[in-house]
Amino acid sequence: MTFNAVAEQAEAKRLLESALAEGPAHAYLLHGPPGVGKRAAAFLFAAELLGEHARVERGMHPDLYVLEPLGDQIRIDDIRTLRRDLHMRPFEASRRVYLVFGADTMNEDAADALLKDLEEPPDYAVIVLIASDLGPLTETIRSRCQLVPFRRLSERAVREAIAERSPELTEVQVTTLARISAGRLDRAARLVDPAAVARRETLLDVARAVYLDPAFDAADGAALLLQGISERGTEAKEREEERVSGLELPVREGEQRVRRAQRGAEREELLAVLEELESWYRDLVVLAAGAERAVVHVDRLAVLRDDATRERLQAAERACELVRAAWRDAEELQLSVPLALEALLIRLRCELAGPAMSRA
Repeated sequence: MTFNAVAEQAEAKRLLESALAEGPAHAYLLHGPPGVGKRAAAFLFAAELLGEHARVERGMHPDLYVLEPLGDQIRIDDIRTLRRDLHMRPFEASRRVYLVFGADTMNEDAADALLKDLEEPPDYAVIVLIASDLGPLTETIRSRCQLVPFRRLSERAVREAIAERSPELTEVQVTTLARISAGRLDRAARLVDPAAVARRETLLDVARAVYLDPAFDAADGAALLLQGISERGTEAKEREEERVSGLELPVREGEQRVRRAQRGAEREELLAVLEELESWYRDLVVLAAGAERAVVHVDRLAVLRDDATRERLQAAERACELVRAAWRDAEELQLSVPLALEALLIRLRCELAGPAMSRA
């Protein structure tokens, strides 16, 4: 099978295999969470359409055009460049394939410009949009593409990927990281990094200090979480600087790419922090309710058994709701992250620590 290298995703594979067997439509939209195989599937699809895997995998085929966001957004100039290429006939293959990663990051002008060619593309062109979120894409763009949905991966698939990548980990560690990853291989890959291990320790210390430490200070807790978020941004910044140094780009464009990469990594880390924070308080709920097999942080079972008291159950449920609300705000709104984290920790302290400790 063409897509064997992509884990699971039966429906997406079926749709793409059918497209290859019956002849492709002019446009596809591969959509679903990050880190679940969309990128690999897109390149495999392009390789089959162009009839050559080696050069497509390297991004070197003359009839393959790959567009990725410069940091956190695709702008109209990017689409204008693609449109100029779109009207060049194939060099070697019978068609040209356009992979647009991060299609959901197109600004309004870029989306409007692309729409014109989605409506009436050249007959030799196949445009493949790849998006983590359908929401930002207009209905007019969605309606002109064949939708190919991708789902979060099963815990088993993520466990297998982690065990293969890091065979030194114990079964408990692998299971824990797989559950924290929530079906995303990109997040699993980051979690095995030593720096990520240290950041997780800090996060869990803050999560517990909220209800255990009489001297807990929300501003100090937020500062610790922000330090980890900033570290992720710095790592992304350094990687992007290295990439940009190998490209012939105007200085301003190179600087913009670096800044956007840093901001994107910081936002992703903030969302990951909130997801794990919520999963910790959820673990308090499920353990207090006697559902130990559903625990995410299985490598912290002993600690959780001590913390998950019946008296803390309702407060932990409300804490989960508070963190989920903060996650939605962080995803949808432009926030002051330091203030938002401090405000969240204050609310969590009020819920989880009780009146006496909250006043301490």
